Amino acid sequence: MQPPPEGVWGMPREMLRTLPGYDPNVTKNRARGRSIMEKLGYSPDKPLAIKVSARNIAPTRDPAVLLIGQLKEIYIDGELKMVDTTNWFPKVLRKDFTVGMLVSENGLDDPDQNFYENYACGAARNYGGYCDYEVDALIDRQSVESDPEKRRQLVWDIERKLIEDDVRPVLFHPRAAVCNQPWVKGMTQMVNGIYNGSRFEDVWLDK
Repeated sequence: MQPPPEGVWGMPREMLRTLPGYDPNVTKNRARGRSIMEKLGYSPDKPLAIKVSARNIAPTRDPAVLLIGQLKEIYIDGELKMVDTTNWFPKVLRKDFTVGMLVSENGLDDPDQNFYENYACGAARNYGGYCDYEVDALIDRQSVESDPEKRRQLVWDIERKLIEDDVRPVLFHPRAAVCNQPWVKGMTQMVNGIYNGSRFEDVWLDK
């Protein structure tokens, strides 16, 4: 979920740092990653070769390059494979990739929209094909929970399970800016979703 303070449902930092890969000690994380790879028989002289597929647009291409650089730290030798937009979505739906740099365009900061669309069994945008019926049951439970604090705990339980299962790891949450002319009035930029406020129902031009 979108991290706080803008995100309502994201884990607090002290909880997040207890999860695999989220310890703020990067050196420690990389050492643990290398240890796992060494147990699997990989080393600097024998890296794991993979292809990292990405849609050929800047928001996915540039992070994919950074991802490949990070993977080299733990003996994974990634080769970037750029895919034209017209071929990208059919490729992803066929699950024709080893590692894919994907963008999750969540419409708003809401657990139902995120979990049912991206992580539930059989969901159209569950690109990796992850399916755990216990997680589905938790998703249903949080959806009907009327107490916000109890729902938040369930959301965190779901996120912990997804992270521990290494399901579609989140590399980053982007920030964006919008500029407008001074005669554009009444436009409020939302922080909890890229589509919120896009009707411009309160916007007017003083010109």
